[in-house]
Amino acid sequence: MEDKNIIAHIDKLASEEHELFQRESSGKASDADQKRLAELETMLDQCWDMLRQRRAKREFGQNPGDAELRDAKTVKNYIG
Repeated sequence: MEDKNIIAHIDKLASEEHELFQRESSGKASDADQKRLAELETMLDQCWDMLRQRRAKREFGQNPGDAELRDAKTVKNYIG
């Protein structure tokens, strides 16, 4: 997957997240909306992590295609 595809996916997920945040702030969010928000947060974290991996590999002369999607637990527990 190319960086531009990852960025496009991030934009799509962020747009959906924004819509759900608006629903939540107006008091109209359902339990399913809350669950989806949590899923989106994890998916966005994973996408950003993948993009950072690709950029780091490229910067150090490695193949960005070798970056791998890390599991949710790893990404959530990452401390920079």
